[in-house]
Amino acid sequence: MKRAFDALFSAVTMLLLSPLLLLIAAVVVAESRGGALYHQERVGRQGAAFKLHKFRSMRAHDSGAQLTLGTNDPRITTVGRVLRKYKLDELPQLWNVLMGEMSLVGPRPEVAKYVALYTEEMRVVLQVRPGLTDPASISGFDEGERLEAAVDPEQYYRDVIMPEKVQQQLAYVRSATFGSDIRIIARTFFRIFKR
Repeated sequence: MKRAFDALFSAVTMLLLSPLLLLIAAVVVAESRGGALYHQERVGRQGAAFKLHKFRSMRAHDSGAQLTLGTNDPRITTVGRVLRKYKLDELPQLWNVLMGEMSLVGPRPEVAKYVALYTEEMRVVLQVRPGLTDPASISGFDEGERLEAAVDPEQYYRDVIMPEKVQQQLAYVRSATFGSDIRIIARTFFRIFKR
């Protein structure tokens, strides 16, 4: 039922939002050189790698840290700030959902360098499809600001933020139901529009 809902929801949403998706793509390309989309390898279900898609929100020539340090990160474009604020940069991941690489709700997929640091318990989150949103995503809306305030953002992410996120993801994996997924989707929309 979850997979059927994911496929139907992502297909219908992409169809309904196609004018907006095309507009965002055009604005991203017009503002700075580079394509409209950004692709990054992430670790998915059972540890399988896949390409996660986003609207590009940073300058194409910047290939610095994988962590984004809040809205003041100088790599972020003007359009990118708006896209990130309202999570519009994540919309292309509906394609990942349609293709079965992701789910609407599930642990957010991580890059391999951080998954390599997971303990055996933490690796339980890899037993399910990663998602567009999860409880950790909702509570972690200020992640960029926290990293920006850290003396060593990389270490702070590894030692503080990542373990916090994975603990919430583990709790989700152990108790997820279709009803709880619907509530998480609703909470995500509320959190976005609260901005």
